[in-house]
Amino acid sequence: MVSSATYFALVEDDLEQLSENLVQLVGAKNPVLAKAAEYLFKAGGKHLRPALVMLAARATALDGEPTARHRRLAEITEMIHTASLVHDDVIDRASLRRQQPTVNALFGDKAAVLAGDFLFAKSSIYLARLRNLEVVELLSTIIDHFAEGEIRQMQQAFDPDLTFEDYLLKNFYKTGSLIANSCRAAAVLSEVSESQCQSLYDYGQHLGAAFQLVDDLLDFTATTETLGKPVASDLASGHMTAPVLYALVEYPELRGLIESQFEEPGSFEESLVLIHRSHGVEQTMTLAQSYAQRARFALEALPPSPARHALMEVTDYVLERVY
Repeated sequence: MVSSATYFALVEDDLEQLSENLVQLVGAKNPVLAKAAEYLFKAGGKHLRPALVMLAARATALDGEPTARHRRLAEITEMIHTASLVHDDVIDRASLRRQQPTVNALFGDKAAVLAGDFLFAKSSIYLARLRNLEVVELLSTIIDHFAEGEIRQMQQAFDPDLTFEDYLLKNFYKTGSLIANSCRAAAVLSEVSESQCQSLYDYGQHLGAAFQLVDDLLDFTATTETLGKPVASDLASGHMTAPVLYALVEYPELRGLIESQFEEPGSFEESLVLIHRSHGVEQTMTLAQSYAQRARFALEALPPSPARHALMEVTDYVLERVY
């Protein structure tokens, strides 16, 4: 089993000051925003996304040494990701994340929305200061995709007719886009060939797909303690994920339960029984493994290096979160 420490070893020093730097970068004068920012960036988490940016930088930068611009890109990426989580928690009315109270639970919905907006705005300022038009476009696209993905998820709630293609596209907007575009941005800052930039984009896109599929699987297989939020909370919110879509093929009676939005007593529990009885979980894992393999294949365009090897290891870590 691959622990996060294995692939983090190369970027441990890069990430050590990340949280402190982020609090300083935000520098909110308003006490509520300042407190929210400090809470967010010190609340834990593995900082997977900035770690990927730094690994992509080390895999492409001259002599494997990231520049100050690479480091700032990693910080911007984490700011954008954190802002999206804050907004997601408000929309989902979530009270827990990583077993900790959410920003909206601590400070209220209005303050949480403003904190998310503030982080997006701050990230945009620091992004502009990188003075690279392609990188600005890549990371601005991520923010655009977040909004598109969230709208799609709301429109697709409790819709048993959702196609798998639309489900995967929504996943890309909400998860894959950030990893794909930020990894490519790291390569752009390294000024490497287009083929290497594209390979890191492809890696991020496929890794993001595998990551979200595993997340959707864990909603049905993990414990509340492991998830840091209630089990099957995605299903309760009407999110049509891969295990549900697969189960619908085997058990058409699941359709009526979903369309009723679990209004009848016991209907939610009955849905869970059908999903667990189906092969949906196994099929979701198989699909995640295929995307992880595509991510590994994409890295073959990069020259061999410890950073490329670490990026390979991340694909194993993403899959092994289910065990």
